[in-house]
Amino acid sequence: MKLSRNDVDIYVPDGTAMPDALSRTTHLCIGAHQDDQEFMAFHGIVECFAQSDRWFTGVCVTNGGGSPRNGPYERFTDEEMIDVRRVEQRTAASVGGYACEIQLAHPSSFIKDPAEACVVNDLLEILKASRPDVVYLHNPADKHDTHVASTLRAVAALRMLPADQQPDQVIGCEIWRSLDWVCDDEKVVMDVDRHRNLAAALSGVFDSQITGGKRYDNANLGRQAANATFFASHATDESAALSWGIDLTPLVKDDSLSITAYTRGLIDRFAKDVDDRIANFNG
Repeated sequence: MKLSRNDVDIYVPDGTAMPDALSRTTHLCIGAHQDDQEFMAFHGIVECFAQSDRWFTGVCVTNGGGSPRNGPYERFTDEEMIDVRRVEQRTAASVGGYACEIQLAHPSSFIKDPAEACVVNDLLEILKASRPDVVYLHNPADKHDTHVASTLRAVAALRMLPADQQPDQVIGCEIWRSLDWVCDDEKVVMDVDRHRNLAAALSGVFDSQITGGKRYDNANLGRQAANATFFASHATDESAALSWGIDLTPLVKDDSLSITAYTRGLIDRFAKDVDDRIANFNG
């Protein structure tokens, strides 16, 4: 791979040599920040955990230098935070048994600038080398600007792949905006009830964020539990933990589709569902 930055970090937990380490990938997540993969794509991690024929690879697009900090990390410089977060992400890759973890180390400003072609080119290089079957992205209705920009860059890279190299499924996952508003028949429902100890361990790795002021570990596990309980109002729970996504595969297979219109369609159909439900019982 020809990646654009000298400070890119490529880590293979089991020591398999490249490119074999990356080419075994079946499930790949492109997340904006360190810890995003573990929160939004645990389904891919647990699908591959301790399997010989399925492997999860994580891609972190930014360097993590702009993260908020408090407590013992309050006086850390951006450079010190970059180092801390790089190590935390490597630790998560070891705990989760990833095929490979690639940290591209771009500043967030690069991700949000559509003129910075290096981000798309880096992702295209990784996708060509890994050839995943399933790709997890942020969803385009996320309220974090860097998450949305990361998704746009990833979709652009995916669209540049030859049709026979594109993944079978691309899923937009929830972090900074839950997907409970998506109509049930349009949700990608991902059962993440297995290895709850692993989910807790991976969430807890990112001490700089948790001790630094945000209980992402509790929030993420709580969201998955809430999704499972509140998914079906007239049925008992079939799982204790669910993650939700939206199907972004059509956006990759058909580059004439507008990402804005596609996302707006989900919102409009949800609005119609609400309107119809009220009208049904409004006399």
